Amino acid sequence: MNKYGRQAQEAWKAASPARYSQIQDPEEFFTKLGEEAQEQVDELLLKIAGPDPQGESYLEKVGRLNAAKNQAEEIVRYDLLSPPETEDEEDEYENPTIKEHLEFMAEMQRLREQL
Repeated sequence: MNKYGRQAQEAWKAASPARYSQIQDPEEFFTKLGEEAQEQVDELLLKIAGPDPQGESYLEKVGRLNAAKNQAEEIVRYDLLSPPETEDEEDEYENPTIKEHLEFMAEMQRLREQL
């Protein structure tokens, strides 16, 4: 189980012990959830970071990539790893802030390219 699976397992135990107790195989469930989270973090990181700006120094790139990873982890942690509050919310929930955030980042990239 990776770090995202462990984080989710701890969050579910603390926030929703009744739901946690209903999971038949917690090890398998949180292992798969952690793997899905890792894939989403990797995908979001690339979208948030965008292409390397011209003239970017090494330290600027490291900072940009670290910030993008932190943002991607925060989004995935909120959207995927948190236990659902109710059955209905789990099925119907869609986090509009992810789309808005990606649109904002795309606009920022367009502005950078104009400079």
